[in-house]
Amino acid sequence: MMYRLLADAAMGVHFAFLAYLTLGGFLAWRRRRTIWIHLAVAAWGVLSVVTGVECPLTLVEDWARRHAGGAGLPASGFIDHYIEGVIYAGEYTNVARLAVAVLVLFSYVGYVLRRQ
Repeated sequence: MMYRLLADAAMGVHFAFLAYLTLGGFLAWRRRRTIWIHLAVAAWGVLSVVTGVECPLTLVEDWARRHAGGAGLPASGFIDHYIEGVIYAGEYTNVARLAVAVLVLFSYVGYVLRRQ
């Protein structure tokens, strides 16, 4: 039971992290100090996509699911399991990544313009 809760919590935090990655730059328009947090989150996102480094949240969720008696996450990881093929078709992965990048860059442009 405890492992299942930990796995579900890791999944929830992971979804929140991805939502913040996508939209958190807009929060900085009103809460200026949060830009530093968002820059770190965006840097991790870029590092993860470019190098394929495994997210610690994926590792925690997979570990907890296995200890709860489940199969764990597939080798492809969190996004491939919960998002790709569910929210968008797998062949549109690069389009989805580009859309997120455009949103982040737009939020940063807005942040700079609002500071002036």
